[in-house]
Amino acid sequence: MFNNMTSDQIAKANEELRSKTPLEIVRWAVAQANGRAIVSTNYRPYEAVMLHLATQVQADIPVLWADHGYNRAATYQHAETLKKLLQLNIKAFVPKMTAAHYDAAFGGAPEPTAENEALIKNFSAVMKLEPFARGLKELAPAIWLTALRKVQNPNRAGLDIVVADENFNTIKVSPLFYWSDADMESYLKQNNLPNEWDYFDPAKADDKRECGLHAAWGGKAVGGGAGV
Repeated sequence: MFNNMTSDQIAKANEELRSKTPLEIVRWAVAQANGRAIVSTNYRPYEAVMLHLATQVQADIPVLWADHGYNRAATYQHAETLKKLLQLNIKAFVPKMTAAHYDAAFGGAPEPTAENEALIKNFSAVMKLEPFARGLKELAPAIWLTALRKVQNPNRAGLDIVVADENFNTIKVSPLFYWSDADMESYLKQNNLPNEWDYFDPAKADDKRECGLHAAWGGKAVGGGAGV
């Protein structure tokens, strides 16, 4: 993996891309990648939008999925539906520790309370960040496409369409960054795509915090082997 854009180039790209459609942004990103673009997913609500866009531009684009093993049944069913519908080129990475082992050793996925912050971060480091980092290392993308959006939480509001990702030393591109939930709903309807609302990620605990993939503490956790 590598970051091959300067801060000035990133600023210029963001200025130019803000007036483009998400599909145009995906085309731009794939063109920059020289065959080394990937898209990540966790199958949360609206993920079908990003996956559909990515496969419209590159049908066989690698889809990185770090499956921590604690998804609900509906989420796994949704994953299978999208895999067949979009013919996704899934690259799944799982933790070195099984869910059953984590349950026995650490008491399972922690309850999402303020008192459990350290437990939540440990869960994220072991069950999500480690397999995700391993996946990025193996796939070695020049461009990492994500479904991040400004409205999702305060941390993401400070990002932009194109950013240099310091956690994983690559260029992260979020074509849907400025889209609202209404925009996402409209796209799903227009393209007859399924959605799934029974999603819960114990590595985040709630929608207003980060699991570490897109926050500075996640890079330190992966680099330092926290909890592993």
